[in-house]
Amino acid sequence: MNIDVASLASRETLIAVLTTVAVAGTILTLALPILEGDRLKSRMKSVALEREKMRARERARMATEKGEARASLRNQPKHQIKQFVDRFNLASGLANEETRQQLRQAGYRGTAPLYTYLIARIVAPIVLFLAAIVYTFSVLPDDQPAILKLGISFGVGVVGFYGPNIYLKNRIQNRQVSINRAWPDALDLMLICVESGMSIEAAFRKVADEIGIQSIALAEELTLTNAELSYLGERRKAYENLASRTGVDGVKNVVTALIQAERYGTPIGQAIRVMAEENREQRTQAAEKKAASLPPKLTVPMILFFLPVLFAVIIGPAIIQVLENF
Repeated sequence: MNIDVASLASRETLIAVLTTVAVAGTILTLALPILEGDRLKSRMKSVALEREKMRARERARMATEKGEARASLRNQPKHQIKQFVDRFNLASGLANEETRQQLRQAGYRGTAPLYTYLIARIVAPIVLFLAAIVYTFSVLPDDQPAILKLGISFGVGVVGFYGPNIYLKNRIQNRQVSINRAWPDALDLMLICVESGMSIEAAFRKVADEIGIQSIALAEELTLTNAELSYLGERRKAYENLASRTGVDGVKNVVTALIQAERYGTPIGQAIRVMAEENREQRTQAAEKKAASLPPKLTVPMILFFLPVLFAVIIGPAIIQVLENF
């Protein structure tokens, strides 16, 4: 059987094949929804089951972390660490109230994290300095001057001294980002609870159970605030502690609104409604700002990586032809 390649490659044959493919694709696109039927109920059921599984998993993890947090609050620092820190009076030299506040914002509560932080400020630079000394004098060439090797080791030791601060700031930043993302949703849930007749304590407890899927940090803070509302003499103090532990502007604004609502007797639901709308607008504006900042951030990568390749693809054949001719 002879096949005419020219007839198969003709324009009419290609047009007929493309038309057939387009018509078949159109018919298949229109017929698939009819053949599949309505799967909305099954999809909603699967989503609900998956949500319940996630909620149960997150609640179990929250219970484990809360138990560990309570244990850390009860546990005191080890005797050797405490004795070393107290003997050299490191708490007054390397830590202040701002440092303790940063530890609380990072999620470290109690005295043990403070002593661990102080020990890390002393041990980390010494260990890194000795490791850098061993590395520079054993790996680097012998013709390198000793003063250069000592300078590199000293620089590594300085990095080790500021390393715990950098880690602490990164931990605070990650925790605040998690709280910022979940805070508008938490306010909506809180508004629903308050308007349904719950007290603010019950609302905090309910929201803490539900918001743990999105942010474990926010669930912990709300649970701790609920406990402080129960045993502290002044409710205002519990709200202020929530704002200081998180360090998030949105939480501070809501705390101020709650304090004023309880002081002047205004409805708490109305204050939460207003603050929820403001926090949602702030989150939307932050997302728009981040999206608007992408083009300037992409400029440098495009100049470094895309343009050279583009120039090589465009000018490369011309350069090859010139070299071949001359």
